[in-house]
Amino acid sequence: MSSEDGLPLPARYWAILAIALGIMLAVIDSAIANVALPTIATDLKTNPANSVWVVNGYQLAITISLLPLSSLGDIAGYRRVYIAGLALFTVASLGCAFATTLPMLAMARVIQGFGAAGIMSVNTALLRFIYPQKLLGRGIGINAMVVAVSSAVGPTIASGILSIANWPWLFAVNVPIGIAAVAVGFYSLPHTKRAPHSFDLWGALLSAATFGLLIGSIDGLGHGQAFGLFLVEVAATIGLGYLLVVRETGKAAPMLPVDLLRIPIFTLSVCTSIASFAAQMLAMVSLPFLFQMDLHYNAVETGLLITPWPVAIGFAAPLAGRLSDRYSAGILGGVGLFLFAMGLLSLAMLPADPSHFDIIWRVALCGFGFGIFQSPNNRAMLSAAPKSRSGGASGMLGTARLLGQTTGAAVVALLFARLPQQGPTVALFLASGCALVATFVSLARLYESPAAAATRASNPEADSGMHADMLRERKNSTP
Repeated sequence: MSSEDGLPLPARYWAILAIALGIMLAVIDSAIANVALPTIATDLKTNPANSVWVVNGYQLAITISLLPLSSLGDIAGYRRVYIAGLALFTVASLGCAFATTLPMLAMARVIQGFGAAGIMSVNTALLRFIYPQKLLGRGIGINAMVVAVSSAVGPTIASGILSIANWPWLFAVNVPIGIAAVAVGFYSLPHTKRAPHSFDLWGALLSAATFGLLIGSIDGLGHGQAFGLFLVEVAATIGLGYLLVVRETGKAAPMLPVDLLRIPIFTLSVCTSIASFAAQMLAMVSLPFLFQMDLHYNAVETGLLITPWPVAIGFAAPLAGRLSDRYSAGILGGVGLFLFAMGLLSLAMLPADPSHFDIIWRVALCGFGFGIFQSPNNRAMLSAAPKSRSGGASGMLGTARLLGQTTGAAVVALLFARLPQQGPTVALFLASGCALVATFVSLARLYESPAAAATRASNPEADSGMHADMLRERKNSTP
């Protein structure tokens, strides 16, 4: 079997292992340093405000390079970009472990972020060449499970490492795993066709400036930045974004995938992802404060009470991935997000003195609903794009997740600053609202307008995966 129709067994298992190891490292390291910031600041003799660059440098590097690297994947091959990103991430992790000053650590984290972007930008694009089209949802389900569980358990892993070792080990443990992942990836990941166009350097710089300023302004507002400066940054972002769209419109393979955003299912899936990840981050940041400040649990008990979330995702995501090969992403996503919204609402309405069971079933419902939504949504987004544009779709998937998470974290910070007592509860109510918005956006994918159908019919470059997914959407929406 050629990589055009997936890899044969057992090569497929080795390839998905390489993908899982890489994305696990990249996602966990997005959150793992947060837990260690106070320790790092003390050990490196710097103030807490400056130590934040250990986190921000990593996030900023991912933000500005995600779409350019996904475009580079179309040109140079997804395998090359993925393995190069994984190797860079591993070397930078070693640099983090041996850093002795804050500037050294921050620079190593920036380099690590560029490596993580290489992993995140093309990992889902590779899935289209690892799995046959009829089993694509299964592969995306496994990938979604790894992303969601890694994101949820990152702080717990960090706490466990810090309980027995000092902070450099947070990064040192990446090295043997990264080396193993590079070896497995070099052996197993498929070679893919390369696009004939050249890399758009000016488009990459404009994309980096637009998304870097957008994410930076949202994050700055959440951390107390003056509102006037925030408005200036938003205006500059809009201006840069306009220039980017004008530059990319009409190109066969644009850096910003405006061609893909013309596909209704793709755009609705992107919007669903942004709203749902904003809801997830609102909840994941506020729940520890709710449990510890309001309900007076300690850190260990808090970690255990949140554990049903990733456990439920681990059960639901592969199941939803299999179902997405047969049923509409619109309905599966709508059902999952509605359950997610109800779980968040039930957490916001916890009784004054809840039992452990009162909390656990609510947290598990959130995780189950989120797991049911994520795999079909990612499959719809990826399958809606022509196979030659898999890199652009993969990059946009990661960008949507990052934008939603950043927005959710910024809103939580604002709520905590303005409503220190009620902040966690209000954040959970708001998270439920975001999940409900995502529910209705997901259900909107069940209906395709005549204009959209005409546009799709006139697009001869879209591959069969895009047509099959859209036809399935229409078939499942017919009474």
